[in-house]
Amino acid sequence: MIRRMATDPIPQFPAGFLWGVSTSAHQIEGAADERDRSVWDAFTAEPGRVKDGSTAEVACDHYHRYPEDVALLADLGVGAYRFSISWPRVNAPKGLDFYDRLVDELCAAGVRPVPTLFHWDLPVALDWLDRDTAARFAEYVTVVAERLGDRVRKWITVNEPAEHTLLGHALGTHAPGRKLLFDALPVAHHQLLAHGLAVRALRAAGATDIGIANSHGPTWPASGEQADLEAADFYDLLLNRLFADPLLLGRYPDGIGELMPGDVQADLKVIAEPLDFYGVNYYAPTRVGAPQGTEIEFGGVSMPAELPFSVRQIDGVPTTDFGWPVVPEALTELLTGFRERYGDRLPPIVITENGCSYEGIDDQERIAYLDGHIRALHRAVEAGVDVRGYFVWSLLDNFEWAEGYARRFGLVHVNFEDSAALTRTPKASYGWLRDVLRAQG
Repeated sequence: MIRRMATDPIPQFPAGFLWGVSTSAHQIEGAADERDRSVWDAFTAEPGRVKDGSTAEVACDHYHRYPEDVALLADLGVGAYRFSISWPRVNAPKGLDFYDRLVDELCAAGVRPVPTLFHWDLPVALDWLDRDTAARFAEYVTVVAERLGDRVRKWITVNEPAEHTLLGHALGTHAPGRKLLFDALPVAHHQLLAHGLAVRALRAAGATDIGIANSHGPTWPASGEQADLEAADFYDLLLNRLFADPLLLGRYPDGIGELMPGDVQADLKVIAEPLDFYGVNYYAPTRVGAPQGTEIEFGGVSMPAELPFSVRQIDGVPTTDFGWPVVPEALTELLTGFRERYGDRLPPIVITENGCSYEGIDDQERIAYLDGHIRALHRAVEAGVDVRGYFVWSLLDNFEWAEGYARRFGLVHVNFEDSAALTRTPKASYGWLRDVLRAQG
């Protein structure tokens, strides 16, 4: 693949296509003593929660080193930077001042700021099981929009509510560490409601380019047997349709709405506020079959035996250092499938995350991964899917949640062994992407 890439350039995307990279506040900012505590601070303080015992108290120290990181963005040549705003930092005195400085630095460098307003770091005093948290979120969004809205044009409300619900509240492998299984469904509803209220708050502040970042991937049944087909359909409902249907169709999939709290029909009118773009975080497809009656570990997540499905390995494809299958063509399948499912209810799509975990600075595997997925994205565009942008995850190696610093997703290597220096070293993939962007013009 690498030899082919040397002579076969990435196809040209439409004029105005937005190229960017993504990060999140808790994973890179550090400066934990200059913000309020989040559920992730409480989670990582519990022994055994993070595999290497680390925390994000310092992380990449982006809070103090952001000019260096913005210079990396400018040199890379991206048009936009997707970062997240820490709600606990905004709650602290002068917390918004940091984002003022960051946005100014980005604008001066010619990089469009694209903030995400919630990326899992909920203030520790709040709880997504509580409906009132959605209202508190809208209040926080109003404060941020009033401060930054004169320079920020493109907004993302919530990042991956599916993972925050499943991993944080159903399976307990992420903060806040609850194991509620299907009793976690109110968390999904309240995050979606928070999104809708945030859209209204942003509109009131004058915003005209608003979306969400939902994680999606094709679900492949383990076989043609009826039990495997039914298990795969249920998994697809939980991870894909549960979080897309309310936003795009104004309704939950059959059988789900009655499990949600409150006046669901009234809430759905808020949840389905029109979007200007639909953000998709894509990493891999999932192969799913009938339950096997035993707990299994898959992709760093413990899957309980009582779930009505089991996640299986996808044979015959390479995997990342995280064990995730590398299947670029599944991105084309996902996007064309979404267009078929939602039709004219689907707004323009932006790939808000796509990336992989590999060790090493000469990261040829990451180059191959990105090359394959960018080409797969172009095939979706050729097939008529309205895709407006692509963001690589991630600019920097970072605190990878429950994996700590054991997984490296960055285009830029960060030396975590020297916490004083935290030296940034662009990887081979950084140089490769810079060349791709220059060729795109």
